[in-house]
Amino acid sequence: MKVTKSTGKVLDENLEFTRKILEKSGISEKACVPEPLSRTPPKVCLAGAREETESVVIGAIDELLSKTKVKAEEIGIVVTNCSVFNIIPSLSTIIVNHYKLSHNVVTYNLGGMGCSAGLISIELAKQLLQVRPHSYALVFSTENIHAGTYFGNNRSMLVSNCLFRMGGAAILLSNRFSDSYNAKYYLKHIFRTHKGSEDQCYNSIFQKEDEKGVRGIALSKDIMSSAGKSLNANISILGKSALPLMEQLKHVASLVTKSFFKKWAVKAYTPNFMLAFEHFCIHTGGKAVQNEMQKVLKLSDWHMEPSRMTLYRYGNTSSSSVWYELAYCEAKGRVKKGDRVWQVAFGSGFKCNSVVWCALQTIDPAKLKNSWTNEIHEFPVNVTN
Repeated sequence: MKVTKSTGKVLDENLEFTRKILEKSGISEKACVPEPLSRTPPKVCLAGAREETESVVIGAIDELLSKTKVKAEEIGIVVTNCSVFNIIPSLSTIIVNHYKLSHNVVTYNLGGMGCSAGLISIELAKQLLQVRPHSYALVFSTENIHAGTYFGNNRSMLVSNCLFRMGGAAILLSNRFSDSYNAKYYLKHIFRTHKGSEDQCYNSIFQKEDEKGVRGIALSKDIMSSAGKSLNANISILGKSALPLMEQLKHVASLVTKSFFKKWAVKAYTPNFMLAFEHFCIHTGGKAVQNEMQKVLKLSDWHMEPSRMTLYRYGNTSSSSVWYELAYCEAKGRVKKGDRVWQVAFGSGFKCNSVVWCALQTIDPAKLKNSWTNEIHEFPVNVTN
């Protein structure tokens, strides 16, 4: 029997639409969703959403502290980000309470900033470390599937259900000189661009209620063009600091030529970013985003592999996805001392943010334990279909 709109449930034809999107998403069945959402019918409540977030947060931070041998009481700065789930007390306060951090710890909780918020958190932590000497900054990035799942029949809002999955990442930053001998990476650059002044970009990812009052996140048809605009703005800034001089000159020359010969539709020269970076962590926004990024940046399949495998294994984990990708590079034994890593992520608004790291040591996968360790031998897999 056909399900009607008046029941408040998803229509049969929209269930079929969702199934087709999932089949083409490039995401495997291993990608995690919270247990209550896998029930029939799904059980959605504040307690379940809180439990989801706490399980991700505590598990990741426990592992981080174990690896780094840093005591919780040594952490002086906490920066967290989660876009759609903002509770009282905040996510950062959950961490302070669970680990009994010092009363003078500095905490910030970023919300509503989309998938690029993880890199924004890194910039905020960096700025705070500049005014708090001899400190540790804990950054935690996650998203909440409970709070973000849509149970209506607007197809533009159903798409996000097919892409986002449960996940999170904990990162520890330090400005202590003694840690320079143990740290894996040095933070070289952060570049942020924001196209929110343009209505098309502003409305491309929008949380709203549908015609039946059901809340969800709508993805507009303009999302790819918004991503293109913000990416072009971002790499124009990044190129001045990260690209080799010859690549910068070629790019500038092409822009000058284009301005003088507008009738001839001269294309701007796309710099060879593979001369500037050894590893690319491209946000797992979806297969279409990955394909376009590979085309625009002229990246090889090898350079796109961390992003594609992360989407396949973990889905779009929002702001934490670029950390799953870096973990993939490490688990594959790709990261060598002196290598440069470019993390780039998009977010609602529309934003494009970049972070550039330099490896301070060669990462030995045999001594490594991360989210890929137990199954890295199974990758890469074919995701071209």
